[in-house]
Amino acid sequence: MGLGANQGDARAALGEALRRLGELPGLRVAAVSPCYVTEPQDRADQPWFHNRAAALELGPAWTPESLLCALKDVEAAMGRPPEGVRERFGPRPIDLDLLLFGTMLRDTDVLTLPHPRMRQRAFVLVPLGDIAPALVFPDGEGIGAALAKIPFKIEGNSIFQGP
Repeated sequence: MGLGANQGDARAALGEALRRLGELPGLRVAAVSPCYVTEPQDRADQPWFHNRAAALELGPAWTPESLLCALKDVEAAMGRPPEGVRERFGPRPIDLDLLLFGTMLRDTDVLTLPHPRMRQRAFVLVPLGDIAPALVFPDGEGIGAALAKIPFKIEGNSIFQGP
């Protein structure tokens, strides 16, 4: 999963979201990337984001849809307005994205797996590569090959993306 925030104490919000997720029955936070500071994509006139990726170990009762629902519940509990009320690609106190669910493919009104924009975003792929450097997407492309297709640079813990 991917985590991001750019309002309030964004770094602390990422930790709080992970803590809340770790308290859910049958869910364990197995790995967490370092935190990166990243420039906003799609709408530049907002504060920079703090981003991380996390690998979750899930019990057999979890489905992609139930996990997505849990992520949305954590977002709501942490003050993120629901879709339709909030500004798309705007500032947010927390953003939790289900990126992958094993090798499962989904394309419904509720959920698309893998996440449809993840391979266009260095702020997703860089931290994901930290926790899963040998990751291969369901179509056979490795995470390194996906990163090689997008222009970005890393300076310290900051990710810059663009031409």
